[in-house]
Amino acid sequence: MRIVIKIGTSTLAHAGGRLNIRRTEELCKVISDLKNSGMEIILVSSGAIGMGVGKLSLTKKPSDMATKQAAAAIGQCELMYVYDKLFSEYNHTVAQILITAADVRHEDRHRNFSTTLNRLLELDVIPIINENDSVATEEIVIGDNDTLAAIVATSARAELLVLLSDINGLYTADPHRDKDALLIPEVPELTEEILALAGDKGSALGTGGMKTKLSAARICTEAGCDMIIANGADPALLYDIADGKPVGTRFLAGGKS
Repeated sequence: MRIVIKIGTSTLAHAGGRLNIRRTEELCKVISDLKNSGMEIILVSSGAIGMGVGKLSLTKKPSDMATKQAAAAIGQCELMYVYDKLFSEYNHTVAQILITAADVRHEDRHRNFSTTLNRLLELDVIPIINENDSVATEEIVIGDNDTLAAIVATSARAELLVLLSDINGLYTADPHRDKDALLIPEVPELTEEILALAGDKGSALGTGGMKTKLSAARICTEAGCDMIIANGADPALLYDIADGKPVGTRFLAGGKS
């Protein structure tokens, strides 16, 4: 089974941008175990800007492009150092791929990206993908890693995309405001009613929200790939997902049930 796991900033880092060491160590341990079981795993990892903010001791995520790009350049080094160190402890090799929207939109560049990605998987490597925030501008930006993860999942012809976030899944209403909100365990079709449940904001350090996740679900399901939104606070839930147990909200590809 080939799956793409997208890790949000809120899963990797504390509110101030510093690495959540315990959770990140557990996450890498679980992913390594799943890979040992025979699964092919691709990571789409947020966190570069957030970790750069933490390392620079900034009080909040910068609003200007130049400082965002500087924070991303600093944070990306830290992020890959952590991943390389933790996955090496379980004898797994990682590779970094940084892309922009131009790499996806241009046919030859997209084909080169897909070829590299597939070769890394053949070599038993864990590809770790992020948007190249240190050079991306508004004209070439993908914008959020939920969308990036969906593009990666379809490019790699994965069976499943898992978005690990700071929410348990899609609810009938905003669970932070409505105590009667119920988790929706399965979405067979992205109807207008489902799309209307999207919020607009993510965490202070992140860029995504439910709106971007539902957009990612549309990209995936139309391409024949299931998608799950789950809470990354407990990385062990990836075992249940691998076993086919109900976790979070699952969006079904092609209207299957």
